[in-house]
Amino acid sequence: MSPGLDAAPGVVAVTLVTLATLGIGTWGLRFSRTTSDFFVASRTVRPRLNASAIGGEYLSAASFLGVAGLVLTFGADMLWYPVGWTAGYLVLLVLVAAPLRRSGAYTLPDFAEARLGSRGVRAACSLLVVAVGWLYLLPQFQGAGITLAATVGAPTWLGPVIVGLVVLANVTSGGMRSITFVQAFQYWLKLTALLVPAMVLLAVWASDSAPRTSGSDGWSVPLAPGGMEGLYVTYSLIIATFLGTMGLPHVVVRFYTNPDGRAARRTTLVVLALLGVFYLLPPVYGALGRIYAPELAEPGRADALVLELPRIMVDGPAGELLTGLVTAGAFAAFLSTSSGLAIAVAGVLSQDVTGRFWGERRLGGVAAFRLGAVVAVTVPCVVALAAPNLGVARAVGLAFAMAASTFCPLLLLGIWWRRLTDAGAIAGLLAGGVGCATAIGWTLASSTADGWADTLMGHPAAWTVPLALSTMVAVSLLTPDRVPGHAGRFLVRLHTPEVVEVDRG
Repeated sequence: MSPGLDAAPGVVAVTLVTLATLGIGTWGLRFSRTTSDFFVASRTVRPRLNASAIGGEYLSAASFLGVAGLVLTFGADMLWYPVGWTAGYLVLLVLVAAPLRRSGAYTLPDFAEARLGSRGVRAACSLLVVAVGWLYLLPQFQGAGITLAATVGAPTWLGPVIVGLVVLANVTSGGMRSITFVQAFQYWLKLTALLVPAMVLLAVWASDSAPRTSGSDGWSVPLAPGGMEGLYVTYSLIIATFLGTMGLPHVVVRFYTNPDGRAARRTTLVVLALLGVFYLLPPVYGALGRIYAPELAEPGRADALVLELPRIMVDGPAGELLTGLVTAGAFAAFLSTSSGLAIAVAGVLSQDVTGRFWGERRLGGVAAFRLGAVVAVTVPCVVALAAPNLGVARAVGLAFAMAASTFCPLLLLGIWWRRLTDAGAIAGLLAGGVGCATAIGWTLASSTADGWADTLMGHPAAWTVPLALSTMVAVSLLTPDRVPGHAGRFLVRLHTPEVVEVDRG
């Protein structure tokens, strides 16, 4: 599509979302005063606001565009993605949310060092936070390029540049405090941007004489071939999405912003409701796409289904207006998720790289954070411009697998097992991280997915998570003399409700 009158709604939508994001971020700037405001909003964010902000940053390009494209291409089996992404918060609620908040940490490396008393574990966690954050940022920038190319005919490099600049402006100006208000607004914008067009498209479908199903062979066609390989892919996908959520740095850092552990649990409950409502909508677009736009069911085009379907099903200005609305939601998805990831990665870089490299006296906490944010956004933006196109949901799936294979075992054992040692933690992080990195490299280098080797490497969580967990346990048992002396006291702190501590005081 060439730019013109048809592109006007998309241009207006992107402009309005960008201005609203910058405006809300500027308004939130007046609340950002201290280093704690920049890192964790001074731990004063209430559950409903925090839940909306989490929904805003968690519903990424994969949720807004990728799920519908996967359902269009592969069928109903791909519903495991939204089911797993939502159910991951249930695991987080039961096992991690409140203890993690009571740890008093700012970042995942902070928690690891406080729990194990090891600078080596902290360094390993810092590297992994940056790796997972950048791996997750790549599809956000790619999705922005897809959106502008599909809706306004812009070159694909323009989307990543706009998203990168807007995110940098908001993150460096107000940090976590400012971004919280922006992301809460963007959740409700994304929900509206999918809900209103979906209702119109369903009304068109109900009144249409078009066939109820497309001419495909069936809905249940998994990513891998059928049989044992297909079954393996399903279980690996479940493991990655269920367990990867708790290891995502931009998700975990949100729980540090709650006032206490009870608020962290309440936040998670509200998040479950918000995600459950949202994830009802992308499969609707995928189902309608199988009827009205089966030609989009191919690599490189499926991710644009949500953006193109309104124009295909509704003629005239109404279709263009609906396209503008979903464009606004898609752009909000890229901005909100990228902002959360930039905050998480910048927090780690500022504490462990920029601040230490230049020294605390030469580069203070806020200045180091801002420099870290520039690095956090610039590197994946440049890579996204140069890297080959990878399916949005597929790239996010690999990021989930990496998080599930590294931080998930560390958090579970660090919170619930006193005998974890620094040697065990480093060995497990190394096993899971190297295993996932190898699988990701294999997947990016392979042009086909044929045979068990490609299946295992394309969906590594089913073997990398057990490998990391068993390695942490085994090495910890072999090094009992390295159990921190404060481990027992630290675990008591993690599992003691704040009300008990107040009564005791």
